[in-house]
Amino acid sequence: MAIKGKTAGRLAVVAVLALVALVLWRSGLLGQLSLENLRLHQAQLVAWTQDNALLAAGGFFALYVLVTAVSLPGAAILTLGAGAVFGLVEGVLLASFASSVGATLAMLSSRFLLRDTLVSRYGERLARFDAGMAKDGPFYLFTLRLVPVMPFFLVNLLAGLVKLPVRTFYVVSQLGMLPGTVAFVFAGTQLVRIQSPGDILSPGLLAAFALLGTLPLLARWGVGWLASRKVYRGHVRPRRFDYNLVVIGAGSAGLVSAYIAAAVKAKVALVERHKMGGDCLNTGCVPSKALLRSAKLVQQGRDSKKYGIARMETQFDFADVMERVQDVVAKVAPHDSIERYTGLGVDVITGEARLVSPWEVEVDGRRISARSLVIATGARPLVPPIPGLATVPYLNSENLWELRQLPGRLVVLGGGPIGCELAQCFARFGSAVTIVEMAPRLLPREDADAAVEVAARFTGEGIRLATAHKAVRVEAVGEGGRLVCEADGQEVVIEFDRLLVALGRKANVEGFGLSELGVALTKRGTVAADGLLRTNFPNIHVCGDVAGPFQFTHVASYQAWYASVNALLAPFWSFTIDYRVIPWATFCDPEVARVGLSEDEAKEQGIAYEVTRYGLDDLDRAIADSSDHGFVKVLTVPGKDKILGACIVGEHAGDLLAEFVLAMKHGLGLEKLLGTIHTYPTLAESNKAVAGVWKRNHAPAAALRWAQRFFAWRRG
Repeated sequence: MAIKGKTAGRLAVVAVLALVALVLWRSGLLGQLSLENLRLHQAQLVAWTQDNALLAAGGFFALYVLVTAVSLPGAAILTLGAGAVFGLVEGVLLASFASSVGATLAMLSSRFLLRDTLVSRYGERLARFDAGMAKDGPFYLFTLRLVPVMPFFLVNLLAGLVKLPVRTFYVVSQLGMLPGTVAFVFAGTQLVRIQSPGDILSPGLLAAFALLGTLPLLARWGVGWLASRKVYRGHVRPRRFDYNLVVIGAGSAGLVSAYIAAAVKAKVALVERHKMGGDCLNTGCVPSKALLRSAKLVQQGRDSKKYGIARMETQFDFADVMERVQDVVAKVAPHDSIERYTGLGVDVITGEARLVSPWEVEVDGRRISARSLVIATGARPLVPPIPGLATVPYLNSENLWELRQLPGRLVVLGGGPIGCELAQCFARFGSAVTIVEMAPRLLPREDADAAVEVAARFTGEGIRLATAHKAVRVEAVGEGGRLVCEADGQEVVIEFDRLLVALGRKANVEGFGLSELGVALTKRGTVAADGLLRTNFPNIHVCGDVAGPFQFTHVASYQAWYASVNALLAPFWSFTIDYRVIPWATFCDPEVARVGLSEDEAKEQGIAYEVTRYGLDDLDRAIADSSDHGFVKVLTVPGKDKILGACIVGEHAGDLLAEFVLAMKHGLGLEKLLGTIHTYPTLAESNKAVAGVWKRNHAPAAALRWAQRFFAWRRG
């Protein structure tokens, strides 16, 4: 009903605007708005105005408002007429307020008629544009009003499409158009000297308006420059630098930053206090995927019947499994080693780094300087303030790899990606696993249908799911303990031999002089950075988990390119990071991979979307592999093949997602995927299959009816 009401309202607004335009056109008033007619009838208009002052002023004001509100030509002549008929002061008042009121009405009409459509189609991009306009929109509008680079009616139209407050639009328009209004009204008082409206705005006057229009922007940039200089107060900048770039932290972000700097022959130092490769190599991505593979093999042995093998025994020692994990880490480690990076031209320094100035870092008593710094200190497991937690030897994603004995009963606190991956691993090895999650479902960042698939598999493998359970306290009992939770207003006690805390990660911002130097942080505890990945110190950049907002290894590497390049090229060149197409995956079984918009996000943001879904139970290769479960889901713009987001749940979902990432990054739609040859039989055919479902759903019914008649005719 609300949608129908709004549609009716739009039709009513269009009808009113069309009626006003028609009346003005048929009345002949618009045809009279010319310089010749104004000069010819000036004396009569002045005489009539003197006899009917209020009526003349009111009529002129109403006409001016209508002309500008409907975006009809004639505003320039009306402004001249204000001066010719009413004089300078009264003419300026009438024309200034009438033009601002009319422009505001035109802007509101544009917003009412068009903005919802834009939001439904380009919600995410428009939100970022709105944020920019909230910051700088008034300054840009003021400049456009002073210097009409675009016609004013276009300015009104475009302003309606963005989230600029009505009061701001009116006030800025009133002020911005005032100098031009004064110029035109004054010219109207000297009407006999004007041969055309072009005679009024001389090149000199336009240049003066241009300078006046840029003053607010210049002032804003000046304030920003002064603010950036202010943070350096009290610090002495070295005359010479030891390095072009110093990178603190040798995880994924730091390694890529140093690599890029060395590749372009900049002199770069990389400081690491612990292990090269950071969390991803040593305690995160690499060891967890190695553990997942071993656990999957064990599960495949249990499930041998579905492969036609009556029985397959798997004998293993958990300690051997964990040793294999360390072997995998050791095999990958040379990729991130000191020797490799030294060979690339990076000065690798082992030790505790501490910021002593915006350009200087002290490492175990040695002070080094650089024109720019990159903070890439990563993150560590988040430890919640749960009473009693410190009384038990809890596990997290860092110390877990020291285990050599399989826990009999394992409680995993957290049902996000880390918790789900590790919980399934231990359950497959034989632990009795319980996942405790405060949210009503696993993987709260994913759509409900994806979480349901994972939950069903977990339950089938014997994992207990305690969703909607809030951890209240931990009680130590012997070598194990009890986790006391609150669910539905009651206490629930879950006993464990080991407790794994998997509640996300916290940025490493303490212990190396960040706060002492005055580097700003966000409310989430990450280092605050702009689109160029600069901190409040313009020569200090940040990337990786310590920067957020996405704590993924691939995002850290992606950010590192922008941080290092911007740090090396400032102030001559810079690149703004683009987070529009960020993929991620949870590598449990089934895998869950996503890029772009989810259904939940689309609903929350009010973005119109269409869902196309293809079940992997229909895919030949999935059936042959006995992995015929899960789905591919794509969100598109209603009626179009433009991809807004994609979610894949199933075998190798993380690998399959890459095609959608490429398509979204380069603006390829489902039609292009459908027209691409995919090898048969492969799981990748599922991407083409979902495009085929979309195509069938959008088959041109009328054209197909004609085709049916055509082929019937050809059969005779």
